[in-house]
This record gives sequence, C-alpha cells and structure tokens, in this order.
Amino acid sequence: MAHKPETLHEDHVHVGEVHEHPTWKQYKWVALILTLITVVEVWVYYIPTFVASKLFVPSLLIMSAAKFAIVVMFYMHLKYDHKLFRALFTGPLIIAVLTILVLLLLFNQISLI
Repeated sequence: MAHKPETLHEDHVHVGEVHEHPTWKQYKWVALILTLITVVEVWVYYIPTFVASKLFVPSLLIMSAAKFAIVVMFYMHLKYDHKLFRALFTGPLIIAVLTILVLLLLFNQISLI
C-alpha cells in the first residue's frame, strides 16, 4: 500500500508544488500599472510632434514589452514557477527578439547611429 499523506500540504511538499501566489492587493497594483502604461501609450499616440519623432516607435515597443513582461510574470505566474520553466520561456523569447533586431539591422530598417 502506498504512503498516503496525512494532509494536503504534506502531499504538495513531496511533489514540490508549494509556492507563493500574488495576493489580491498585488493583482490590483499590477492592473493599475498596466492601465497606466496603456494610458501613456494612447496619450503618446495623440501627440503629433511625438508621432513624427524617431522616439515614437521605440517608446511604444518598450512600453509594450514592459506590459508583456508584467502579464507573463504575474498573470501567468511565471515569477513564481520553477527556474527551469522561466528559462524555457525566456530563453527562446530572447533568441527571437535578438533575431528580429539583427534582421532589422541587416535590412537597414533600423540603425544604431
């Protein structure tokens, strides 16, 4: 007969699944931060002089990347998962981003100068 844990917590400790989760307060702060970033993105779009500048697209990309990272870390619980899962997610993501940047540089769509 297999060992049956006396409590549910003991079973999770053996499996290694016990980890913390964000609280409701953290979720509210994350939602507020995501909302503020979105407001700034929309606000920047309606400034004609900023849209015409070279900083427009990079600023939107940076804000979008920040929102992506926040959503992945908190709502997908990647921040609280095992390091292996984080590496399996972020490793290919970094390779993909670097590949896109190198291709953009190669075909003169962006410049470093």
